Amino acid sequence: MSDGTRKAAQAALAAEHAAVYGYGVVGGRIAAGRRAEATAAYDAHRARRDALVRTVRDLGAEPVAARAAYALPFAVPDAAAAVRLAALLEDRVADVYSDLVRAAEGPLRRQAADALRESAVRAVRWRGSSVPFPGLVEHTADGSGPAAEAAGTAAKTGGGTGKGSGPGNATGSAH
Repeated sequence: MSDGTRKAAQAALAAEHAAVYGYGVVGGRIAAGRRAEATAAYDAHRARRDALVRTVRDLGAEPVAARAAYALPFAVPDAAAAVRLAALLEDRVADVYSDLVRAAEGPLRRQAADALRESAVRAVRWRGSSVPFPGLVEHTADGSGPAAEAAGTAAKTGGGTGKGSGPGNATGSAH
C-alpha cells in the first residue's frame, strides 16, 4: 500500500480515537431519550477504531496512539450542546474517511466508504438535517481544510482508549 493510504488510515484512526472520547462526553450530557443512540454511536466508533488499529498494522505502520484527553471544540454543559457535539464528531469522522476512500483500494476502500456513509447518517440524525456531499471537503493547495484540521486536532489533542469509558463515563475536561 502507498504512504498516502497509510497516512489516510492513520488519520481515520486518530479521528475514531477522538470520536470515542467525544461520545463519552456526549453520553454524560445527552437527554435520556437519546442515550441509546449515543451508546450505539460510541460502540460503532469503538469497533471502527479497533478495526483500524489492525488495518494500520497490516499496512506496515504503528497505529497512532490515543491520548488521555481531547480539547473539545466548545463547552458541552447540557443536552443541546451534546447533540451539537455528536453531529460535529460525525462530520469530522466522515471528512477523514472521505480521504481514506480516495487513498485506498479494494476492501479497505469499501470499508472506508461504509464508515463515511454511517457517519453521515448519524450526523443527519443528530443534526436533524443533511449536508450536501457529506465527507466532501475543499482542500487548499497546502493540504489544509476541514478534514486536515480534524485530523490535525485529533493528532494534537489525542483521546482516551475507550477502555473503561463510555457514554456517561468521560474523563478529562468537558470544555
